[in-house]
Amino acid sequence: MSQHDPRLGLLIRLSQLGIVFTVAVILMGAFTRLMDAGLGCPDWPGCYGQWVVPGASVVDSHASAMPLDPLKAWLEMIHRYLATMLGGLVLVMLALGWPRRRRPAYPWRLTLGLLAVIALQGSFGAFTVTLKLWPQVVTLHLLGGLAVMLMFLWLHLRLRQSTASPRPLGRPLPPLSRWWSIAALLLVLQLALGGWTSSNYAGIACQGFPTCNGQWLPAMDWSEGFHLTQQVGPNYLHGQLHADARTTIHLAHRLGALALGVSLILLAARHWRAPRLRPWLGSMLAAYGIQAGLGIANVVWWLPLGLALAHTAGAVLLALTMALAAWQAKMSLPLPAIVHRPQGEGRCAMP
Repeated sequence: MSQHDPRLGLLIRLSQLGIVFTVAVILMGAFTRLMDAGLGCPDWPGCYGQWVVPGASVVDSHASAMPLDPLKAWLEMIHRYLATMLGGLVLVMLALGWPRRRRPAYPWRLTLGLLAVIALQGSFGAFTVTLKLWPQVVTLHLLGGLAVMLMFLWLHLRLRQSTASPRPLGRPLPPLSRWWSIAALLLVLQLALGGWTSSNYAGIACQGFPTCNGQWLPAMDWSEGFHLTQQVGPNYLHGQLHADARTTIHLAHRLGALALGVSLILLAARHWRAPRLRPWLGSMLAAYGIQAGLGIANVVWWLPLGLALAHTAGAVLLALTMALAAWQAKMSLPLPAIVHRPQGEGRCAMP
């Protein structure tokens, strides 16, 4: 693909816009949840059967019989509008990439995968409302949003590489070391724990830091705190778990943060001598430090709205910096050698 291809340049810009747009959708979703507006519209995809927040006469005749809070309803609908626009952006990218779909260097499958994940996200959005903020679905909805953001980022990097790098995209790169795999797994688990903590309203289940409610080992209930097959409903707004179960979830989130921090430090120490990677590893560690500080501040100051939203933004920043560091590490790996085989056994093969 030529670096002077205007359509390819447009795709690069659209993928970059997709990253920014997805971050906005994630933060808008977090703000909607923090404002207790997740059920601001009792149905899906409309609001009381309408595509905009309706008036009192429509609300009174709606089958849900839920009272209208205009602010919460508009927050929920704006979140849906933004998510729909994000799906439209991917469709535009698919249309622009269609003529290039058979080129080995073009990330066509990644674009298709992105559309599939966004469609799945739409279903999670619907279930979030119809299942009345069931924590399992709310947590998956958060993880799905982060997955969409990282897929946009990876697509953007692949498209940029096709114009700026002599490295042939048609040849697969060797995988990263197990250090990266462990850190990535712990990051996903910690993000899931963060979503589980939020969806079960366990953010202030522990008062004080580093102890929890004045104890190093408070009363906990692991079976109830992580009862993933709990019944659905009737309504999970403000949570349904008892105090010991929420304490368990909160402490698990703290322990997950500690494990993730140790893994990131070990990962950075393993690759710190690589000059090309050092700035990215430093950014990753800085993002983790900011996120850990925000988590502590939220506990100490009882989860104020601004800090709670900043904590979600910190999770986004940490995921982005780690993905960028992983990309740089992957680009630093040598390409696999091409093994030339005798005539009759194929022209060449990769080990």
